[in-house]
Formats: sequence, structure tokens, C-alpha cells
Amino acid sequence: MKLLINIIRNLLGGLIAAIDFITRGSKLKRTQEAQEQVTVELEKLSLYQFFACPFCIKTRRAMYKLNLPMVKRNASEGSPYRDELLQGGGKIQTPCLRIEKDDSVEWLYESSAIISYLEKRFV
Repeated sequence: MKLLINIIRNLLGGLIAAIDFITRGSKLKRTQEAQEQVTVELEKLSLYQFFACPFCIKTRRAMYKLNLPMVKRNASEGSPYRDELLQGGGKIQTPCLRIEKDDSVEWLYESSAIISYLEKRFV
């Protein structure tokens, strides 16, 4: 039964990802200098995610529209990033945004909170 649920979940997630890719729209336009500054700031951010997770797709869609080419880390079973997520954030839940600030690291969960943070910081 669990195998069947995983197959259905992955098929639906793949379908949602395909629809997202087809209907994305356009990216936020910035000057070259502004985009270079964003790219520098993004070096301190990374998104822990599962490819077929609807909430991760929602977050990636917002990142695309905001023109934020940030590092994405697959936290699927067997991935070293899964252990990083558990050790650093305290739980395996995606999406999760890792934010480096000075000498500390903050872990931000929930797609809506991540999108709100990115919109406030980069728009």
C-alpha cells in the first residue's frame, strides 16, 4: 500500500512540475548590476527541497518569477543534504530555506514564509 501511495504521489508531483514548467511566465527584470548583486546575496541562501513536492514547486515557481537562481538541494532519502537538513533545521520538512547570517544559520520552513521572505528581500 505504501508503495502505491508513493507511486501516485510521485506521478502527481511530476505532473504538477510539468504544468509549472509550461505555465511559468516571465522573470523579474533587473539591470545587470542589480542582478549581479542579487547573485552575490544568493550565495548565503540555499533551498532544501523535494522535486515533486507541491509546496517546493510553489516555492521554486516564486523563485523563478523573482529571478533568484539559488542553490537547490535535494533532500530525498539517501542524499547527504537530507542529513544536513535534519541536523541544521531539526526536522526533515521541505521546502526549507537555509539563510546564512554573519556567524549563524537560520532555517526557514513553510513555502509561504519562504516566499514572503524572498519577496521582502529581493523586490
